[in-house]
Amino acid sequence: MMNPTFFIPAAINHLLAAEPWAQAKLAAHAGKLVRIDTGAATLTFRIALDGLLLAADADEAATVVIRMKLADLPMMAQNRERAFSYVKIEGDAEFAAAISQVAQSVRWEAEADLSKLVGDIAAQRLVQAGKGLSTAAQTTHRKITENLAEYFLEENPMLVRPAAVSDFAQDVVKLRDDVERLGKRIDKLLNKNAREAE
Repeated sequence: MMNPTFFIPAAINHLLAAEPWAQAKLAAHAGKLVRIDTGAATLTFRIALDGLLLAADADEAATVVIRMKLADLPMMAQNRERAFSYVKIEGDAEFAAAISQVAQSVRWEAEADLSKLVGDIAAQRLVQAGKGLSTAAQTTHRKITENLAEYFLEENPMLVRPAAVSDFAQDVVKLRDDVERLGKRIDKLLNKNAREAE
């Protein structure tokens, strides 16, 4: 099994190598350490003079610490613009801003990498198939969510629609007001009867 301390910086460095501006942005912070803490694993990297990542000793003090949950990774991958809303960042603000900008902007050109392995046409078809699978998975997820919501709202009511709760609350308030008015009328009638009986 490949060591993630080797694999992750190699994968990130591959992306950075295709984006010279991103390398230059990180090179301005050469020597600084970034630690990624997922709770399950902690990875520490040093920024090299050329802006690429090098594995670093976990005992060294990090300039920036990025804390995230592994469970949030799918949501982060799905919406890269909001990815950093799922993480907590501590440390050097300027360095953290550079990391955030690079992370949100660098894209993997899958078709270019695959074409080196399988050729241009096959790479294009593989990427299209991957996009199709991704779209199908998202559609299936949405339909399952809608079906479950409908089941729990309509067929086996374990959930209640907000509008139904609001209507119920209004009905309760109206009933309470009606009961109070009826109580006052009854008191009035009782008082009237008591006066007439005297």
